[in-house]
Amino acid sequence: MIRVQVQQDEFDMGAEMAALSRISGAVGGMSVFMGQVRGNQGDGLESLTLEHYPGMTEKMLMGLAEEAFSRFHLLGCTVIHRVGIMYVGDPIVFVGTAASHRAAALQATAFLIDRLKTGAPFWKLERFTDGRSHWVDARETDDAAAAAWDDPSKD
Repeated sequence: MIRVQVQQDEFDMGAEMAALSRISGAVGGMSVFMGQVRGNQGDGLESLTLEHYPGMTEKMLMGLAEEAFSRFHLLGCTVIHRVGIMYVGDPIVFVGTAASHRAAALQATAFLIDRLKTGAPFWKLERFTDGRSHWVDARETDDAAAAAWDDPSKD
């Protein structure tokens, strides 16, 4: 089971985890990650607006989920990414994986987060309390983390 969702509404992390755990009696391990809007202390970040390219974004996320499903022999995979205006502390992304063994679930979750940070068409606009705003560029560390998965020995 693969589920990919792009939405404005918040998600219920507990409900998403429960749904993954009920996929099959063969689930031996689950891994979940929830990302949220992070303000650096004292930087005055007020909000983050995420924009996306409808249709293309879901297709890219589904492709990543299908790759993880196959590559790590998953039993279940859920990717939810929010768009719109969010504030410091608000949840942005949920990635949950279920597998027969914990190592596969943990690796698949790391793979998905690393790859979607740089491989999905989202644009982020930060707005600050002093009126400044700017578009966020990808970080070199994010690019390096995603590229590291090109080495099949990480599986």
